[in-house]
Amino acid sequence: MPDITVATFNTHTGMDGWGRPFDLVEACRELDADVLALQEVYAPRDGVSHAQDVAAELGYTATELPLARCWRLEEPVWDGKGWEPRKHGPGVRRALYVGGRLCEPRRRLGGYEEGTWGLAILSRLEVAGFEAIDVGSASRDPNRRAAIAVDLLAQGGASSDPAPAFPPVRLIHRLRVICTHAPHLAAGSPLFFRRLGHAARGHGPAVLAGDMNLWGPPLVVFLHGWRRAAKGQTWPARSPHSQADHILVSGPVSPVSGGAVRVGNSDHLALRATIALE
Repeated sequence: MPDITVATFNTHTGMDGWGRPFDLVEACRELDADVLALQEVYAPRDGVSHAQDVAAELGYTATELPLARCWRLEEPVWDGKGWEPRKHGPGVRRALYVGGRLCEPRRRLGGYEEGTWGLAILSRLEVAGFEAIDVGSASRDPNRRAAIAVDLLAQGGASSDPAPAFPPVRLIHRLRVICTHAPHLAAGSPLFFRRLGHAARGHGPAVLAGDMNLWGPPLVVFLHGWRRAAKGQTWPARSPHSQADHILVSGPVSPVSGGAVRVGNSDHLALRATIALE
């Protein structure tokens, strides 16, 4: 069957650390993936989410899972160099706050819009099912962590029977794609990965993609049975030295090619992989 391209991208709600927005639709257009796993997707309180904007513009079906409340700068803070402020403190306004509630001093300053922060999977393939995977909370992580899974249908080649009695039938392949955003190692990610690995077993060919906040070698130890489909340094985006974002496969799936891709202006590079269903 034709190869399938999968990409994962931590969008940082479509802006950099000073609140300067970037064109998320164009970033996703450049990735040109059949399936997009997005993290830190923003949806305004009374508006359309960024995932829905991308889906409408590029012809995807969007499946979303909000995880936490967040507050995002309405206008950029144009008073610094680099991707974000070098120091955070009472006198520095961060571009994004996630979870809990906005503290009173910053609320009085104004300039923030409230919305949700979460996950999304965008697919050009037919979506046959959806599941929100609850993996519980990490011991030292203030935000809810979960995963979103979609079952996709992809048409393969015709039957190999040399003399079929009926017209050839296109084979339908089912692929499960899971998107997640893991807590940091210090916040209890080993338990998170153990629960996620248990919940993700037994679904045939599958892809697991997202910002894992962890390097590849320990990740595949925690997620027994999953194999890395792409390698490339993705963090921090300005001068990447580590791979925090991953695309893994399990079951009858073969990685074909993959690597990091510079799109947008998040703190992460995107990761893109081409896979083949066996």
